[in-house]
Amino acid sequence: MPEAPDLFLLREYLAPRIEGEVVDSVRVLRPLVVRNMVKRDLSEDIAGCKIHRVKRSGKVIMILFSGAHSLVINPMLMGELKLADSSDRMLKSTVLTVNLGGEKQLRYLDSKQMGQVYYLLSEDVGLLPMMVEQGPDVLDDPMSLRVFREGLSRFRGEVKGVLTRGQLVSGIGNAYSDEILWEAGIYPFKKVTRLTEEEVARLRDAVYAVTSDAVDDLRKVYGDGHPRKERGLLKIHGKTGDECPKCLSMISVVRARRGDTNFCRRCQPGSMFD
Repeated sequence: MPEAPDLFLLREYLAPRIEGEVVDSVRVLRPLVVRNMVKRDLSEDIAGCKIHRVKRSGKVIMILFSGAHSLVINPMLMGELKLADSSDRMLKSTVLTVNLGGEKQLRYLDSKQMGQVYYLLSEDVGLLPMMVEQGPDVLDDPMSLRVFREGLSRFRGEVKGVLTRGQLVSGIGNAYSDEILWEAGIYPFKKVTRLTEEEVARLRDAVYAVTSDAVDDLRKVYGDGHPRKERGLLKIHGKTGDECPKCLSMISVVRARRGDTNFCRRCQPGSMFD
């Protein structure tokens, strides 16, 4: 799942390359993935419009067009927004193509077709449930500890679930929640109601430090190239059976339908029965 650090750099890459470009044509190859909220033909509606702005909020990318319409893309598990040449091989996972000037083509790919693509009036973007429910962006200015603690007090579930739900802070998914909780030394399945004041402080600090550092680290990897979902720099997520970088114990995993949770039993002690 692309998360805030990934999409931050993707927006940073795309904006200077496609803002101001005029759309030649649009092709929808997987109509079931695209939710047309305008009820007019998307291809005809956008053709001739200029891309006004590329924005990001949490785990969502927004493309605003000059005709007061927008594409809102929530990549979910396997979605990917890619700037390509029109001559590049078209993959079966391609959902949508936006043809720009020359050979330039913006493609949305999704092998699982789990992502969400909305075409709607720009003024209605904020009314989408995914936008209404999400909290402050994790890459914005950090909340104070007091505000963070007050926000956390609204929840009763497991701390990892609270992080990934996006209502406390938006932009964190399965991978970076593992990194954050490992950095904070907190058991992923601990109920937020059982967190100590010290743990809440560590959690708040890790939420912002881990994601901010990830942006810097990923920028070094990508350079001027097209960003991709990069997980090689992660310290614990996806490292089942490797040594914990802190204590050298073996990294554990709990497998679930929504994704694996990696943690260190020594650095993040706890029990699902607590």
